[in-house]
Order: sequence, then C-alpha cells, then structure tokens
Amino acid sequence: MLTQTCDLANRRVSSVTGAVVLDAQNLVDRGLLKPADVRGPIRAGRVYGWYFLPENRPLGLPEMIVDFRQLRTIRLDLLTDLARRCRRRARLQSPYREHLADTFSRIGLPEPYETM
Repeated sequence: MLTQTCDLANRRVSSVTGAVVLDAQNLVDRGLLKPADVRGPIRAGRVYGWYFLPENRPLGLPEMIVDFRQLRTIRLDLLTDLARRCRRRARLQSPYREHLADTFSRIGLPEPYETM
C-alpha cells in the first residue's frame, strides 16, 4: 500500500493506492527475467518503475519486485475488512521504507498552500 499512513490513520481517504508486487523467482522461472537482471540492475534500482525487496525468511517472503507501473486502487473499508481477516501482514523497515519513499511519495505540508 502506498497511501500515506497519516491519511489512513486520520481517515482522510476513502480509497488506498497500492502497487503490484511480483515474486522475482517466479519471473525468472517463467523466462521473463534473467537471474543476472535481478542481481544487477533491478536490485541496484536502475530499472524504471521497479523497486527490489530482499527476501524475509522469518515471514516466508521471497525476493520481490514492486512494480510502480501497475498501480491499483481499493476502497478503504474493503482493505480494512481484508486486513482484519488476514493472518500475515508485513511492513517495510528502515532503510527500505525511506528508500521506497524516495521512489514513490509526496511531501506533507503543515498547512495547505494558497492557490490562485
């Protein structure tokens, strides 16, 4: 989910933006990527619109690629219901969270600026 946490917590939005997350090994197995592409340019952040996530063995999550070229929108009430029924939830920790924010984020201002 890419919608700002403060917007979710303060119920300022009625829908949430998310990006498609792809299993890197699955893409290699299907012949869509070469292992060297994952180890090289994708992991280094040199592929436009893709963000690499390393595996997380304790959660059983493989190496993944966030595809910012495939965004989805889901109603907040539906997402909340799905989250209540879900057994596993993962969050990005530092430094990945900040690095991802550099790729896809907005800057929050203390007060809205005036428009013409």
